[in-house]
Amino acid sequence: MGSLGMILYFIVIIGIFYFFMIRPQKKKEKQTKAMLDAMKVGDDILTIGGMYGTIKNIKDDKLLIETSKQDKTVIEIARWAVKDVIKYVEDK
Repeated sequence: MGSLGMILYFIVIIGIFYFFMIRPQKKKEKQTKAMLDAMKVGDDILTIGGMYGTIKNIKDDKLLIETSKQDKTVIEIARWAVKDVIKYVEDK
């Protein structure tokens, strides 16, 4: 009976780890992938380095972003370097 109790204990611990650590991480990865796949030219983005810009061109895994409207500064970044696509809410 002691062995069976120990096995059940480990199964419960593994289940807790799955539901509190692994499952939320997989869900976040899925959301991030969907966001990166949905990016399009003209979207405003925030990079993981803290730089804001507007997407000017998308080539496979690279993006050309304009970081300054005045100076027309354009830089090339990797697609994975995008932290967030900025959505503006319009007041009505």
